[in-house]
Amino acid sequence: QVQLVESGGGLVQPGGSLRLSCAASGIIFRLYDMGWYRQAPGKQRELVAVFTSGGSINYADSVKGRFTISRDNAKNTVYLQMNSLNPADTAAYYCNAVSTLNRRTIYWGQGTQVTVSS
Repeated sequence: QVQLVESGGGLVQPGGSLRLSCAASGIIFRLYDMGWYRQAPGKQRELVAVFTSGGSINYADSVKGRFTISRDNAKNTVYLQMNSLNPADTAAYYCNAVSTLNRRTIYWGQGTQVTVSS
């Protein structure tokens, strides 16, 4: 059974930081591209950052320079360090895993809420 379990969300003031974690089980983690997406109320889900199996990293323009994605293949975990948070970053954040062997094999976590407010 595949599970992606996010943690680390919460309420933070503007300018603050949070670190999200996504622990994966039931997959060969190193063979998956791991990403973070977010969805704000009334908006479509959008890509925040991706760390591919091959080591490539990409960020949405809106988070470049503020967010850092990393992964630990030994711990089957992907992280998202979020700095200089602002209210526009408020959203539910979802972990995503895409198999490099079959791009139609996609898994999602349950999401963790990030709220940036004073």
